[in-house]
Amino acid sequence: MVSLPDFDVYIAVGHTDMRKSVNGLSILVQEHLKKNLFSGSMFCFCNRSRNIIKILFWDKNGFVIWYKKLDKDKFKWPDCEQDLIQTGRRELQWLLEGLTIDQKNAFDRLEYELVI
Repeated sequence: MVSLPDFDVYIAVGHTDMRKSVNGLSILVQEHLKKNLFSGSMFCFCNRSRNIIKILFWDKNGFVIWYKKLDKDKFKWPDCEQDLIQTGRRELQWLLEGLTIDQKNAFDRLEYELVI
């Protein structure tokens, strides 16, 4: 298992066009959110339906995009007046597991027998 160092997580509040890839998300981080892409921080984005998350980060010599799409349920994406919420990796893990940042309302685990 890889041990990740401590890093900042930035959650882009609201929805993001999931057609954006590295270039589009990078521009969004630098131009709109005014953050340093190369800081080692993770930048998290969610679609309007709240069933897809993309996470962008710089890993020493290149960008990484992590993508998760839910088959059922929705992510408990924060709503607030800010454009950006700074948090940590523990709260990011909660979001990915279906909890709110304050750890409420996990979604159920899905079990499948066949992939179509």
